[in-house]
Amino acid sequence: MRKLVYFCVLASVAFVVLLSSALSISAQEIATTEKLITVDIGSQMLYAWENGEIINSTPVSTGLTQTPTVTGTFQTYAKLPVQRMRGYSLVNGYYDHPGVTDVMYFYQGYAIHGAYWHNNFGARMSNGCVNVPLDFADWLYNWAPVGTQVVIF
Repeated sequence: MRKLVYFCVLASVAFVVLLSSALSISAQEIATTEKLITVDIGSQMLYAWENGEIINSTPVSTGLTQTPTVTGTFQTYAKLPVQRMRGYSLVNGYYDHPGVTDVMYFYQGYAIHGAYWHNNFGARMSNGCVNVPLDFADWLYNWAPVGTQVVIF
């Protein structure tokens, strides 16, 4: 019985160590052979991965504290070359952005997309979406098919 209890304690410690290290993961620690998009909210960076290597990256603007970007593992489920985005934010009031390009939805109404209305990438600015520079948005949209995994942490 003592051996079983000792094993359970060791397994619990190992799980806590694994869990705590998973929560502090950085983009450089992720390995994959598939196409993958990671967004590091702390550093406001997006990384595009292919065959286990980062092949491209860019500063981004994720959600403000009051309108945060969701975290977790998702897959792109829809792509639109151009879309009008409008709505209301408690922080920014009403917004209306016609002609938003390279829209890639990954969770409910959350998307990675180009942003022409600001050039403050590297700082939180959005209502929850992941804003990227226009030239990078075009590249990412053409590179990543629907179903590409998106990890946001």
